Amino acid sequence: MSQYNLRSRRPLKAEPGGLTPAGEVETSVGRGAGIEPSVETTSSSSTLLSVGDGQLFLVLLTVRLLNAAVVQTAHVPDEYWQSLEVAHNMVFGYGYLTWEWHAGLRGFTYPLVFAALYKILAVFRLDSVTLLVLLPRLLQGLFTALCDLQLYKVTRKLHGKGVAQWTLLCQLLSWFMFYCGPRTLTNSMETVLTTAALYYYPWPQEASTRVSSKQLVTYLSLAALSCLVRPTAAIMWIPLCILHLVTSQSKLHTFTLHFIPVGLGALAWSAVVDRIFYGKWVLVQYNFLEFNVLSNLGSFYGSHPWHWYLTQGFPVAMATQLLPFVFGAVKFWRKQKLVLLVILWTVMVYSCLGHKEFRFIMPVVPLAMISCGLWLHWLTPWLRFTTVVFLLVTNLPLALYTSLVHQRGTVDVMLYLSQEADRHGRDMSVLFLMPCHSTPFYSHVHHNISMRFLECPPDLERRPGYMDEADVFYQNPSAWLKNNYGPDVTLPTHLVMFNTLHLNVEDFIAEKQFSKCAEYFHTHIPLERRLGNYVEVYCQQQAT
Repeated sequence: MSQYNLRSRRPLKAEPGGLTPAGEVETSVGRGAGIEPSVETTSSSSTLLSVGDGQLFLVLLTVRLLNAAVVQTAHVPDEYWQSLEVAHNMVFGYGYLTWEWHAGLRGFTYPLVFAALYKILAVFRLDSVTLLVLLPRLLQGLFTALCDLQLYKVTRKLHGKGVAQWTLLCQLLSWFMFYCGPRTLTNSMETVLTTAALYYYPWPQEASTRVSSKQLVTYLSLAALSCLVRPTAAIMWIPLCILHLVTSQSKLHTFTLHFIPVGLGALAWSAVVDRIFYGKWVLVQYNFLEFNVLSNLGSFYGSHPWHWYLTQGFPVAMATQLLPFVFGAVKFWRKQKLVLLVILWTVMVYSCLGHKEFRFIMPVVPLAMISCGLWLHWLTPWLRFTTVVFLLVTNLPLALYTSLVHQRGTVDVMLYLSQEADRHGRDMSVLFLMPCHSTPFYSHVHHNISMRFLECPPDLERRPGYMDEADVFYQNPSAWLKNNYGPDVTLPTHLVMFNTLHLNVEDFIAEKQFSKCAEYFHTHIPLERRLGNYVEVYCQQQAT
């Protein structure tokens, strides 16, 4: 007896499920669909993506390279100071290493990617500031395109091509992935590696299919690499690996021949790479977890209530896609229980940590798109079209504004300083009177000139009443300048600050004969009181 489609009022044609050439089970989702592969409507069984994976990747690569070229703003300091600045130091011999690198909290595996790129540019004498800034972002755009492709493939494996195409569309429409994906953040690479590993992960739906050793080693290697790039990736992978081990038919074989070799190999790689660049043996994964989790010293940079990810972090990252996510999660929770549990587990564990940021939960955003794809696939063609248009008109303006306008001044000013360094050479020096790490540094100037910024390392000794240099400065800017730049101290040739600081230091500027030589728009909405709408540059009269 034929089923009846309430959406199109046409009878459904039953088609047997089968395996794709990649060994993926073709499934579908519709009203009345159960856990097993089911039939699709005639109107939805035809997919928009009739191209192969290789052709699809070229399309995604084009989209993400354009995406990377559009991103011209700053998000957080780590996109420069924990990747490009370190890589610049590794290749060119100068570049500021923040306190984390002196404390052994960071691994060199991720900066090594950009160091290799910088080295190639240096060998061929193509290391211009333009290429040093643009090419790493384009490279990360390539990685993001791989993330998109792997998300499509894992969804196709779990729910069929029909759901996969709408999941991919939701991923491409996400303002958050557009804004963060091409940035040189460890979170961006963690998201890429995690999504790729999930494609090779032995999902419960594959219980009846023999999983090859190559597939297991691939997923474990990618998962291990994500943990090397950012140790907190283990939050997601620990329960998934436990589930895999528990449900494995040969637990001892899986543990001894897959888990142990891959784990030891990853640790050996990390130890050797970090030994080369630190000059000593350092276990950065433990140091990172001990600082951020066990000691919770990360809260020095701000703490949030436990519910922040539930009430602000996740809703903001998803934006209007939160609606199809919730609808899809409620409607099809049986079909994606494990995915939803992984999202919930990851968000709740991160909620237990004091310091919270939007980018920390970036790896769960592609997973959340699967629920959105399930919902879109279930809708009638008209409702689906309306929903897609709604997602486009609500996400695209936000993506473009945050990528092109919001917080761009701190990036633009570095191009100006680089051009000034071309003119003045080593006679030039810069003092940044801004919150610490507000701008990129040597990776965006590419001149070994003297530059100083207000530092803000945490108090690892936990001294009572501790204040970092930035806090001391903002408590009394005039007094700090008087103490640090007295009559016998050589003045910098350039001052960089937000416009909101000018009134506090105008006496110093007048006394030392500085004049404004450049101004760059930064943001319409400063996110904290120490920031401003504009970035201003003041030059000594003889330096102009």
